[in-house]
Amino acid sequence: MKRFRLLLPVACACLLALGASASADPGEEQDHDAHLEAILDPSPPAPQAKSRNVEVLAHVYPGPGTNADVYGHRNHAYLASWVGRGCLSKGVRVYDLRDPRNPTHVSTFADVASDPSLRRTWTEKVIVKHVNTPAFNGDLAVVSFQTCSGTADRLDPSVFRGFGLYDVTNPAQPVKLALYATEPGVNRGSHEIWLESAGDRAYVYTAIIDSELRTERAKADFRIVDVSDPRSPVEVGQWGAWKELGIPPREGVRQNFVHSVITNDQATRAYLSYWDLGTVILDISNPAQPRYLGRTSFRADETGNAHSAAIARGDDLLVETRETGAGLPAIYDISNPAAPVRLSDFVIDGYERDTVHDPKIRGGKVYFSWYSFGVVVADISRPTQPKLLAQFVPEHDVVNPDFFCTTPCTEVWGTFVDGNYVLASDMNSGLWVFRVK
Repeated sequence: MKRFRLLLPVACACLLALGASASADPGEEQDHDAHLEAILDPSPPAPQAKSRNVEVLAHVYPGPGTNADVYGHRNHAYLASWVGRGCLSKGVRVYDLRDPRNPTHVSTFADVASDPSLRRTWTEKVIVKHVNTPAFNGDLAVVSFQTCSGTADRLDPSVFRGFGLYDVTNPAQPVKLALYATEPGVNRGSHEIWLESAGDRAYVYTAIIDSELRTERAKADFRIVDVSDPRSPVEVGQWGAWKELGIPPREGVRQNFVHSVITNDQATRAYLSYWDLGTVILDISNPAQPRYLGRTSFRADETGNAHSAAIARGDDLLVETRETGAGLPAIYDISNPAAPVRLSDFVIDGYERDTVHDPKIRGGKVYFSWYSFGVVVADISRPTQPKLLAQFVPEHDVVNPDFFCTTPCTEVWGTFVDGNYVLASDMNSGLWVFRVK
């Protein structure tokens, strides 16, 4: 059996897709926890490369419960949580980083302890941005909610799924503004999300895995929700490849569903990580009528699994990660979105042992969360020749009872780049703060 690092990323980041793709009938989904227990090897992972060219500033172990993505905003870190073994519904933990060497926990929100209506949910993703509309002026957090287990939770209308909106203008006192629900019995909620302002409007963009498949094209995987008044969110647009392009969700072994979404700063383009369909580029200048511009594609001998994306140089450069065994990040010239040009793949030693997860770009550098390889930093100022600059691999002695390792192990889910530091979220050990030398 291969080490679980070749299996865990697909399981942890795409739980919603695994059950649906196991059979033509989405109703035959397995319970998440039982499924993971069956495929994960609990033996210690093989040693990986150690940190290089970084200075570790701080580490915070949040206690039992597994961790998901991390987001930084105004000297605070927002640490999301994964489903883990027991579906603890830990929500989002907020840490004050004004002294980045001494993070301080200041609040928790979107968790079952503070909001019992959120039982049996997990919060993979949190995005925090300043929003200024006629109805709201402050820092807004959007949090994804998915049901924890398989068919039972998906079919249970009492289990919430969708996303939540919170006023975090005072990060120590988050205020729930609204919960936006997706269709019970059809999907498990918002898998990944994005938040962006456009003029005096604000929108949440969300990926709802296999919605087109389960609703026979009636509801798309990609949704746009107007949150200009975050107390009253309203869906205004959607897009799906089956309805719009005639490309079905299943083509032999290929699976076409929206896993992730980002937009540019102007909220005029959306980039949908559409798994085996590649990265789909849409014009969203009119949110009510998204318009297809083009997409990346894969060679016949390649596994798809377009998982996440980041853009640079305006809208001209795209970094695409593929969450699959031995998958490598690809860099594209998308100055003509109708015909993306693959410029290079970024290769690191030993990449066959693991899979990359999410990319973040700042300046001419891209920061990859790469599970057991930690955070990998590459120079992409010459995108045809990306170069390794630095790497951070957490070293710790934590054995998390809600994780799947019986000895300490590294599984970095997410990273966020601030001007003064870099954040990393380890599924097992929690929040790390470091600098690149």
